[in-house]
Amino acid sequence: MGKDLLLVGSIPLDTAEEVMRTFGAPLGPYLPAVPDGEVGERRSWVNRFCYLVYAGHGDLETLYRPPYINGVEQLLPVKREDIWKFRVKPGVKEVRFGLPGLRLGYARDATASYFVFKTLREKGVFPKDMRFQVSIPMVNSVVRTLYFPEPGDIEKIRPGFEEALAAELAVILRRIPAEDLAIQWDCAWETAAVYGAKGLPESEARIETHTAPIKRLTALLPPGVALGFHFCFGTFGGWPSFTPPNFGRAVELINASVAAASRRTDWVHIPALDRADPAYYAPFKDLQTGNARIYMGMIHSMGSLERRIEVARSVIPDFGLAAYCGFGRTPPEQLPQILEDHLKAVELLGKV
Repeated sequence: MGKDLLLVGSIPLDTAEEVMRTFGAPLGPYLPAVPDGEVGERRSWVNRFCYLVYAGHGDLETLYRPPYINGVEQLLPVKREDIWKFRVKPGVKEVRFGLPGLRLGYARDATASYFVFKTLREKGVFPKDMRFQVSIPMVNSVVRTLYFPEPGDIEKIRPGFEEALAAELAVILRRIPAEDLAIQWDCAWETAAVYGAKGLPESEARIETHTAPIKRLTALLPPGVALGFHFCFGTFGGWPSFTPPNFGRAVELINASVAAASRRTDWVHIPALDRADPAYYAPFKDLQTGNARIYMGMIHSMGSLERRIEVARSVIPDFGLAAYCGFGRTPPEQLPQILEDHLKAVELLGKV
């Protein structure tokens, strides 16, 4: 998978076909796989689970919901302080989720989008070796103290949510041939959590807390399925939601995650800020990702991109490029410029 570009996942267009034609077609020669843009309700990434899954669950109680605006309910928070909050009802020891394989929506959407992908590939829109990419948030990015602040609650929810995610994965694997599929694990909360934060349970800062579900869920993937990782600092409230003091702890998490996968990892996406000083990139010398293709999330602040590529290459001689995250919350009118930036990035990568 030595391609030069990666699309992380979300693109704010209306349909999977529009995403694939608008971004997948022009960037296809440079991509290892193409996502469907996480269109519709998936554009909100994990926030959608609050109103689609948690708010109606019989074992959960809603503590706080986004306030009404002009008398109209708000399902998605406008700012961080407006995020949904829940607690497990008294007496419930484990929260489990019904309709296995359907409850979370990943299998349903992947099935529909794969048909679009396959049709376009048959028409020659994509290269014959292109895969269909399904980006899925890892368990702890969905079930976290941000939504479940009561002590001990996340331990009651995480096993059941992982079970639900495994059921979705089983349906996806049954419906999409392994040789056509790429699964990407999205690890945003995991990346922030391992740095620790005030008021965060100590267990959340432990790397093994986050690699354990990676190990179990990756074990379900057949060898023929491509595997990628997207590590992130978050974009809710602006980029970045979290700024690490250095990349050392993130590199430890990346290495441990790849090791936990216990199989071939095809790519690892790492976000990068606007920094161009060698010390910022120095921890990357300790990366242990096997033969995985590294994609640096550098496609932003285009005026400094060439310099940042030069500095990063002093530590990682060969890598591809991507945006720092998906662009699902980006105004759609900015998409033409984002596409142009990706094509420019390929050009610069070849020159530097």
